[in-house]
Amino acid sequence: MKTRDLPQANRAARKPDPAGSVYLAPGALVPAATPGARQGPAHVETPTAYDAVLLLAFGGPEGPDDVLPFLHNVTRGRGVPDERLEAVAAHYRHFGGVSPINSQTRALRAALELELSRRGLGLPVHWGNRNSAPFIGDAVREAHAAGHHRLLAIATSAFSSYSSCRQYREDLADALEDAGLGSELQIDKVRPFFDHPGFLEPIIDGVRGAVALVREIVPGLDISRELELLFCTHSIALADAARSGPPKGEWGEGGAYVAQHLAAAEAVVQRLGHDSVPWRLVYQSRSGAPGVPWLEPDVNAALALLPAAGRRAVLLVPLGFVSDHLEVLWDLDVEALATARDLGLAALRTPTPGVHPLFVAGLADLVEERLRGMLAARRPHLTDLGPWYDVCRRGCCESARSGYRPALAGLIP
Repeated sequence: MKTRDLPQANRAARKPDPAGSVYLAPGALVPAATPGARQGPAHVETPTAYDAVLLLAFGGPEGPDDVLPFLHNVTRGRGVPDERLEAVAAHYRHFGGVSPINSQTRALRAALELELSRRGLGLPVHWGNRNSAPFIGDAVREAHAAGHHRLLAIATSAFSSYSSCRQYREDLADALEDAGLGSELQIDKVRPFFDHPGFLEPIIDGVRGAVALVREIVPGLDISRELELLFCTHSIALADAARSGPPKGEWGEGGAYVAQHLAAAEAVVQRLGHDSVPWRLVYQSRSGAPGVPWLEPDVNAALALLPAAGRRAVLLVPLGFVSDHLEVLWDLDVEALATARDLGLAALRTPTPGVHPLFVAGLADLVEERLRGMLAARRPHLTDLGPWYDVCRRGCCESARSGYRPALAGLIP
């Protein structure tokens, strides 16, 4: 039995089935959108009276019994056998079967709600996960039950790709159809915030502090020759990377996903005032089939090259992550730092934004710019690529595996 065939009361705490369609108001180009976004402008520059915020997260297990059901949700439709999932499950079991991501999202939700209240905006924040309870569908129903009809979504991912943006937009379409609320709710989404000062300034602060600390750890360190910054992000399949962002063909190899990361990393280095410090973008947390090409180099492979290049120290900067969730704690804090130790490198991992006050304020800024219809020319951004689009463009971030599925907050397809 499909989820949408279940009685309404029994649909909660389940991942909805994929939507077969999306609600499209007469004359609209963007499904289930508010009037300002409905005709598909790149930037919505008219005020919009949202009455609630949706905070969207990846989700994670909160106990050993949750691990495999969570991983089944993550890989649903891909036919991944349990024996392959067990390799990933071992990482969660190393931490008692509990991912820290849910507690981090709870803290972020509380901090954002407090910041919105401090600004006099008074918007409640409803939280929904992609792969574990509370699911995005639960958050949509909760918002509707509370009398909210015009929602602004924030995904806890800063960059453009299928898994970090469009898939969340698909989740919104799934949730809206499953709840049967297409004619009653309007849902927009804030722009990807990879170069917003609220996202990058906490990272810059963390790297600045780590540079000072590594100089104490390694006396006489020449940071222009003996220190390297490795900006770490989640690897994705090359085919998905090539499709990230609008299909303009001008992003270069790796699509908008790689272009945004490179621009953000360069902005961090420039604002540190250490332009001469060597740095590169590296990848982690690959999960695909061995025969499918993914973005490289892996962080551990990049570390292995550093001693021969004369490096004595390295900073691991988790640029692609907003909080210290499991892939940061395992892939960097356990595996990558162990690799660095084996290579004789002094190594530190810098903080993620988490609930840094500047990050929380930055998310509130993104909400406020849509409430007030801020002109794009006035929106803060630290790279030449920004400010990114409010309304995802036609064909944005297609999945190489499943093609285009119904999605909200963007032009069709």
